[in-house]
Amino acid sequence: LAPPRGNSLRETISVLKDSEGTMHSRMIPLLAVVVGLASVDAFSVSPSLARLNLGMRGPVAGRASVLPLRNAAKFGRSRLSPLFMAADTVDQASDTYNNIAIDSIRNCAIIAHVDHGKTTLVDKMLDAAEENIENEDGGDRAMDSLDLERERGITIMSKVTSTTWNGVKINIVDTPGHADFGGEVERVMSIVDGVCLLVDATEGPMAQTKFVLMKALARGIKPVVVINKVDRDTSRVEDVETEVFDLMCSLGATDEQLEYATIYASGRDGWASLSYPDGPRDKMDDLLDTIVKTVPKPVVIDREGFSMVVTMIEGDTFLGRICTGRISSGGCKVGDQVQVLSKEGVKLESGRITKILARKGTGKVELSNGRAGDIVQVAGLGKATVAHTICSPDIAEPLPAQPIDPPTLAMTFCPNDSPLAGKDRTSSKLTSQMIRDRLMTECENNVGITVAPSEERAEAYDVMGRGELQLGILVENMRREGFE
Repeated sequence: LAPPRGNSLRETISVLKDSEGTMHSRMIPLLAVVVGLASVDAFSVSPSLARLNLGMRGPVAGRASVLPLRNAAKFGRSRLSPLFMAADTVDQASDTYNNIAIDSIRNCAIIAHVDHGKTTLVDKMLDAAEENIENEDGGDRAMDSLDLERERGITIMSKVTSTTWNGVKINIVDTPGHADFGGEVERVMSIVDGVCLLVDATEGPMAQTKFVLMKALARGIKPVVVINKVDRDTSRVEDVETEVFDLMCSLGATDEQLEYATIYASGRDGWASLSYPDGPRDKMDDLLDTIVKTVPKPVVIDREGFSMVVTMIEGDTFLGRICTGRISSGGCKVGDQVQVLSKEGVKLESGRITKILARKGTGKVELSNGRAGDIVQVAGLGKATVAHTICSPDIAEPLPAQPIDPPTLAMTFCPNDSPLAGKDRTSSKLTSQMIRDRLMTECENNVGITVAPSEERAEAYDVMGRGELQLGILVENMRREGFE
């Protein structure tokens, strides 16, 4: 079915009629499909149908989405037309990413203290590069995809996306700003070659600013300093500039790292400039141009064999476990035979790469190959987790993983043994085995969490983390999942 672009459902149905206006009997099943697509809020298709590029953002890990009807009036009729146009956009993005050279890749993380505007700034950067950043609820902060992130207004998990700017692919990593989630910042430092250090123009450098900057300087990374929220009446730009410089000196920055670029921005209003207060205030071009100019190209290992350290994992209904990381050497293609090595070099499993994906905006594009220096997602391996190495069968030694600071707080998790145990109708997971399996799953992806059996209580587990907020988020997630 390929009606003229922008047709309404009524006009689409008219295409199915013959010259006399009568519906042909063989068109009735197809009509049922058209009506079904228009009447549901969301639907899923099998991977074989995903190749048709149904949906507004093309194939996203084997799924295709349709604009919910409750949002159709808000976005207008023009928003519905991508249902028939997604294929061209996805194919063009795939071709660009498949043919990208290592000299045209920039890997950059956004780091800052909590509430200094990282996620909002990423939104505006993607918007300036004309990426799709719309949320299901129509709100802002597109990178905050978890329910608790949107409810509390904080970033909990690091997330990767990408865009293209003047022929250069920029991989952007949005990181949490709260100290309890510092492990998320530490693990992404190994996949980036540059950072944008955001500092509030009123508050100046804070405790977490010092922590994330210390980790970046230790990796030899030269930051791009972004003084955000300069449009506020309480901003003190000159003082904050001096405080940032003094902080870098106290952390032992080299002379080269001290030659950093400074950007003045207002993430809320969507502008960034190299000069203040007389610079332009209508676009983000200066920030994107500075990232392309100052962030170095990826440094890779000079060998043919494919190798990649897993930095993040996620699950998918159709593809299974999806591993995200930066390719350190060689390259990979769909169907390649690979193996998984633990941090100690023990072979955990062998398999084939079934899919290679890349984040673009808030969606994904499917790739035919991955190149050294790029950040990609691979599927097809069921046991690989964070800090494991995915590599070619002829590679025997794992890649080094970034060390993480130890936890500072412990909490005991155990089944509810009060007189009201099991009385809550929303609770369905009551046993210690269920709690154990859930905690072990959390350990796989959350490097800041450690779990061990309790020495003081049977059927209980000591969960160690970086602070009360991190453990509180875990408790709230488990409660919503039906644990008691």
